[in-house]
Amino acid sequence: MRAVITGTGMHIPEMRVDNDTMAKIMDTSDEWIRVRTGIEQRHYAAPDEATSDLATPAARKAIAAAGLEPSDIDYLVVATMTPDYYFPGSAPFIQRKLGLGEIPCLDIRQQCAGFVYALQLADALIRSGQSRRVLVVGAEAHASLVPWSKESWAVATGENKDPLSAEEFDKNTTTRDRVVLFGDGAGAVVVEASDDDSRGIIDCLLHTNGNEAERLWTKAGGSAFRPYFHPDMFTSGDCVPVVEGRKVYALAVTFMPKVTLEILERNGLTLDDVDLVIMHQANLRINEGVQKRLDLPDDKVFNNIQKYGNTTAATIPIAFHEALEQGRAKPGDLVCFVGLGSGLNWGAILYRC
Repeated sequence: MRAVITGTGMHIPEMRVDNDTMAKIMDTSDEWIRVRTGIEQRHYAAPDEATSDLATPAARKAIAAAGLEPSDIDYLVVATMTPDYYFPGSAPFIQRKLGLGEIPCLDIRQQCAGFVYALQLADALIRSGQSRRVLVVGAEAHASLVPWSKESWAVATGENKDPLSAEEFDKNTTTRDRVVLFGDGAGAVVVEASDDDSRGIIDCLLHTNGNEAERLWTKAGGSAFRPYFHPDMFTSGDCVPVVEGRKVYALAVTFMPKVTLEILERNGLTLDDVDLVIMHQANLRINEGVQKRLDLPDDKVFNNIQKYGNTTAATIPIAFHEALEQGRAKPGDLVCFVGLGSGLNWGAILYRC
C-alpha cells in the first residue's frame, strides 16, 4: 500500500508582530532581521492558546479537505517541541478537541525535523497495514518560550505605546538572536492507504547524530536536573532555546543537500526529476545556501518563512498546504520534503502528488 496525502490544512494565530514592532522591544531593526533571517513578520499565540488550540483547526481543515469525518481517523501523530504540558504532551488534547475517539495518539520530539519523522511514522503504519487513515500534525506555540515581561508583551500587542525602560529593553536584547526567529502556527495532513502506486510517499531517509545535540537545545528542564525545573532556569534564560547560528548553518547546508541527493540516488532519480523542494523554514539564508549547493532554480524551491518565521514542526506542512493552494505542487509532481533540527535530526521524504 502507498501512503497518500489526501487532505491538508493550516492555522496561524491572529497576533501578528512585524520587525518594526520587535525593534521597540529589543535592540534590533527590520534590516537586521531581514539580512540575517529573511523574516519580515511572525504570529504569536494568545496567552490562552496552547499548541493543541492551534493544531485543532488545522487538523479539522485537513480532515475536511480529505472528505472525511474525525471518526474516520485511526491514528494521530503530533510533532511539537512546545507541548501543552510536559506530559502527556499535546496529542491527547487534540484527540479530545477533535472528537477522534479512543484511537492511539502520540507526540514526537524531533523539533525542526519533526514533520519528516512524523510522516515517516505514518508511512510505516500504513505500509504495515496497522492503520488506514493517519492524521499527522506539526504545531508550535513558541510564544510560551519568549522571555518577555507583561510590559514587553503589551508593546508587542500594541496595547502600550510607551517605550520600555532601558533595563527591560537591554534584557530583551540578550535573547534577540533566537526570539526574532520563531513564530507560532500549525499544519496538518491526512495520510491514507491507497493501492494507486502512481502517487504517495516513495521513500523516507532519516538520520540522527547525537554528537551535535547541543548545537540546538534547551538547557533547562528534564531529568538531567534536580529538580526538573527551578527558578534559576528562568532568571538565567536557560529556558530559551539555544541556537548556535553559524554552526547550525554549516550543518544544515551540508546535511540537507546530502540527504536529498542520497534519497534520490537510492531511488534511481536525479534533481532533474524533482519538481519542488520544500525545506524546513528555519532561516531563509540556510534555504538559499541549500538551494545554491543543489543548483536549484527558484521555481523548484518553496519558501514562506518571510510571513511566519520558524514555526518548527509546522513549517513543512504549512508550506506544502500553501504550495498546493498556489499551484506550485500539482498532481503528478515529485516533491522532496527535507528538514534538519535538534538532536541533531535530519531527513528527506520523496512524495509524488
